[in-house]
Amino acid sequence: MDSTLDSQTPEPTPPAGGGLAAQGGPAADSTPSSGPVPRSLTEPPEAGRRPRIHRAWWVAFVAFVALVGAAGFRATPGVFIEPLHAEFGWSRGTISAAVSLNVLLYGLTSPFAAALMDKYGIRRVVAAALLLVSAGSGLTVFMAYSWQLLLLWGLLVGVGTGSMALAFAATVTSRWFVARRGLVSGVLTAGGAAGQLVFLPLVALAVEGPGWRVASLAVSAASLLVVPLVIWVMRDRPEDTGTIPYGAGPEYRTPPRPTGGAASGALRALAGAARTRVFWLLAGTFAICGASTNGLVAVHFVPAAHDHGMPVTAAASLLAVIGVFDLVGTVASGWLTDRFDPRLLLAVYYALRGVSLLFLPLLLSDTLHPPMLFFVVFYGLDWVATVPPTMALCRAHFGERGPVVFGWVLAAHQAGAGAAAWAAGAVRDVSGAYDQVWTVSGALCAVAALMSVVIGGTARAHRGG
Repeated sequence: MDSTLDSQTPEPTPPAGGGLAAQGGPAADSTPSSGPVPRSLTEPPEAGRRPRIHRAWWVAFVAFVALVGAAGFRATPGVFIEPLHAEFGWSRGTISAAVSLNVLLYGLTSPFAAALMDKYGIRRVVAAALLLVSAGSGLTVFMAYSWQLLLLWGLLVGVGTGSMALAFAATVTSRWFVARRGLVSGVLTAGGAAGQLVFLPLVALAVEGPGWRVASLAVSAASLLVVPLVIWVMRDRPEDTGTIPYGAGPEYRTPPRPTGGAASGALRALAGAARTRVFWLLAGTFAICGASTNGLVAVHFVPAAHDHGMPVTAAASLLAVIGVFDLVGTVASGWLTDRFDPRLLLAVYYALRGVSLLFLPLLLSDTLHPPMLFFVVFYGLDWVATVPPTMALCRAHFGERGPVVFGWVLAAHQAGAGAAAWAAGAVRDVSGAYDQVWTVSGALCAVAALMSVVIGGTARAHRGG
């Protein structure tokens, strides 16, 4: 293995920030065999030499950019509901059905995408997914019928973004990091969620100015621009670049590559996990997580605020502020996950989220006021803070299959989100208001808090990884 690594031809160095991990930088893709890693790959740099940036951090950076790029189109439904309703006459329930299909496929695609990454590599899957998102977003400018909305928003973009879902973040974290896993998972999670919300005011401005078609084309271009960066920098495993995961010691051994088909591997992981109580508790709590965030607030906060007289751009800006504080809260959650029992963190997060949603109907009005700003900050810190501890629990209980199992847990998350997106739109069509939806969501968060406490405990295994 030493001679193979020494003979590889270095690739171009990624921009800005120095060299890479070990042995003079990354090498072309190779297929390493399992076994001991050369000691030279784990030794510190020679005295007087400046330490090089480990390749894992470059991979994490590109994963962050890809997640933000994919988040662009997922930011559009909340501000597209009213323009599409006005132009085509489609009901909010019909439009919400397309959103529901999107978020459902976002989850259902995730475990199979994680298995495809195991078999065919992260780089190929992510590049193809970005192209799919770009195509789905760009083609919306030609749609004239509601079934086309279901096909483009629901199917194409749902599958594309699902292939870069949080299971992608879990795969990158598990393969490239031994130390700082909680922190990195928090950063990647925050990138996807915060990126989705930060895009909102930009999309809203485009919708109110040039129109929703221009906004769709802009998102399509943004996703397309990320593809070259993924192809250039992203690699499937540390061994492909002549190094080992960040924080791994001399005892590290390359995990065996999976055998068999990707689909069968994903189904085998589900079959094994489904026999455990932990899996169903994690899936249940994460379904409630999706219902109370992506399916409800991300999709319906803007039209709900508009119902109370708030301008669409102002409501979208509030969601963007939620995204900013989500970035802080989720990174902090990753740091806490490295140090405390993830079960207790989950219980606290769900309880606080439930309280904030119960108060939301009292805070919506036609103007901004301090209590609403307090909700935005409080809810934003908790937006997807649940993801790092949930990833940690999947990793601790399911080992090497943890990323694929987390993909199935994420599928439950998106099933909850899809149900909430559709139900909230239907309730709004029938009752003319969203108040009942916020109350039910708050109560469900209380149930999730109780479920988190009774998840089987292996707290020691969660720390430091």
